Amino acid sequence: MRNLIAISAPSGTGKSTLCEEVRRKKPEIKFSVSCTTRPKRNYEKDGINYYFLTEDEFKSKIKNNELLEYEEVHGYYYGTLINTLKNAISSKELMLFDVDVNGAMSIKKKYPKNTLTVFILPPSIEDLKVRLINRGTDSRKIIKKRLERTNKEMKFKDKFDTFMINDDLSSAVKKLNEIITNQEKGVLYGS
Repeated sequence: MRNLIAISAPSGTGKSTLCEEVRRKKPEIKFSVSCTTRPKRNYEKDGINYYFLTEDEFKSKIKNNELLEYEEVHGYYYGTLINTLKNAISSKELMLFDVDVNGAMSIKKKYPKNTLTVFILPPSIEDLKVRLINRGTDSRKIIKKRLERTNKEMKFKDKFDTFMINDDLSSAVKKLNEIITNQEKGVLYGS
């Protein structure tokens, strides 16, 4: 059984919301908390949503080889702690990772036998733009950068084990839950 489930999507597609909803339905699933240097949003909690670090703290983790992967996105660093993966593999716990496409590919490359990758697609680019605007957390300039990055991220879709569209939250939660449940039962997905 592949116990590392890496979920990726373009910004604003709803991957974090989907991960939260799946965790409500399946509380036995552990959640990997990534590190970031971006500012904490009002609704986020340190150690729950992310480990919010200063740039110096983040660079110290890079220097000490504590991160499996990291990337600078929109001027902020994001990364996955190596110990999180090692602990999940040794304990055989099912662990969900909310990461960007490069993060998912890094996890899959390092632990191919343990990793299932799932790519979440928006219904359309226009819908994604509306979601980013309505979210109200980013300036127009940042939204433009996020949409430009979306084109690059969409090219990764076929490198994932499976993909799905988040056009309706309840349907998407059901689909993602089904993918994870089938994974637990040993049903394998092809790319």
